[in-house]
Amino acid sequence: MKLNEFYNPENDKSISKEPGDTRKPVFTLETLNKLRKYRELKKAEGVEQAKFAALMYSKQAEAPADGF
Repeated sequence: MKLNEFYNPENDKSISKEPGDTRKPVFTLETLNKLRKYRELKKAEGVEQAKFAALMYSKQAEAPADGF
């Protein structure tokens, strides 16, 4: 006898959440992919901002010695 003989997906209530349920949400592959893309975007923005800050706060080239 197999256990899946008596399984009916319409009667399956083990996954449903109630309003007071404090379990963590289950992440789908779609959600994980969105989080990965967001993390990559933030990383690229951080690299770009670091380059800009290095350019902005770098020391200027020395002025010529002729007084101007």
